[in-house]
Amino acid sequence: MIGEDTELEWGTLSLNKKGEELCGDSVRVVKAKPKEATLVLADGLGSGVQANILSTLTAEMLSKMIEGGVEVREAVDCLIRTLPIAKNRGNVAYSTFTITKVKPDWSFTIYNYDNPEPIFLHYGKETPLIYDELEVGGKTIHRARGRLAPNDVLIMVSDGAVYAGVGETLNFGWTRKEIGEYMSALYDPSISAKNLATLLVDHCRVLYNSRPGDDTTSLVLKRRKRVNVNLLVGPATNAEDDTKMMSLFFSKEGKHLVSGGTTAKVAARYLGEKVETSLDYIEPNIPPISHIEGVDLVTEGVITLNALVKLAEDYLGKNEKYFDWSYKQDGASLLAKALFEEASDISFFVGCAVNPAHQDPKLGISISTKMQLVENLTEQLKKMGKHIRVAYF
Repeated sequence: MIGEDTELEWGTLSLNKKGEELCGDSVRVVKAKPKEATLVLADGLGSGVQANILSTLTAEMLSKMIEGGVEVREAVDCLIRTLPIAKNRGNVAYSTFTITKVKPDWSFTIYNYDNPEPIFLHYGKETPLIYDELEVGGKTIHRARGRLAPNDVLIMVSDGAVYAGVGETLNFGWTRKEIGEYMSALYDPSISAKNLATLLVDHCRVLYNSRPGDDTTSLVLKRRKRVNVNLLVGPATNAEDDTKMMSLFFSKEGKHLVSGGTTAKVAARYLGEKVETSLDYIEPNIPPISHIEGVDLVTEGVITLNALVKLAEDYLGKNEKYFDWSYKQDGASLLAKALFEEASDISFFVGCAVNPAHQDPKLGISISTKMQLVENLTEQLKKMGKHIRVAYF
């Protein structure tokens, strides 16, 4: 059963140093299998274009070599020999890095070179990792091992996080210890890896008074339960197929979400229930939700889906709207919570019937509009790492 399985989920967010268009931190994740991945967070020396180039080179080289079968020690040695040294800054390397390699048995190994020590939340509480030292290419690499239990979280950060607030709100920055305590206090199994990274980086932004003194990045890895959510959009092309479509939809495990007024009527008729429509506009631009006994969420169709696609685009980017949809109760926000955060697997049931209510050219809505929204949404969800199935009727 999907609900009994687990997989790796990751999310990242960065702040650019004030005045810089490019971030000096780079993240690369190679997830070859649901239970196996290589993650690299690299922090280039300085900021701007030079730091971005060096951190990108570091992250690309390490992730590709390790996933290509090169031992981590050999990959690091190759990197150290390749990257230049800043002699005018005390012979420091041009990029620091953190590598996390996760194996199919959920064991992980961290290789950390001059980045802040990663934070391991085991059953929601920070658990110290024991490090040993490796000498590679004349550099000291710190190595730690552990194992991810379900809902465990590993948080990697660049040093912009521990410097957050220096010269603004704090005298000595936000210490590694304080970051660990903060994330432990915020931890909840329901929060996605992306949103955990967002909560951490946004607090750094607050401490910096929105004027970051350094590039700041968080990369979060989580072992999460696989959860299926079903979304029904539109009635079947042929009305005689509605029963088959509804039977397949309601037989699937997981939550059942219905989008569209006509679709809701078909679902209610199949269940022998009534559609109870709310008149409360929680959000002025989002039509009210409805209620059907046996359905977890019923929303309006095209307008709500269009708002959801915009939320998905933001989630994949700066995730600024998370602080709105995470608590709001309008249709688009509730769909976002179910699809972006709760679900790992999403089954779309898409009916291709032409809605007579959309035939007025003044509305600018057609069957192609709905199909395009569904296509855009599924593409955004795939970029989030969701497992998508789409069935058309």
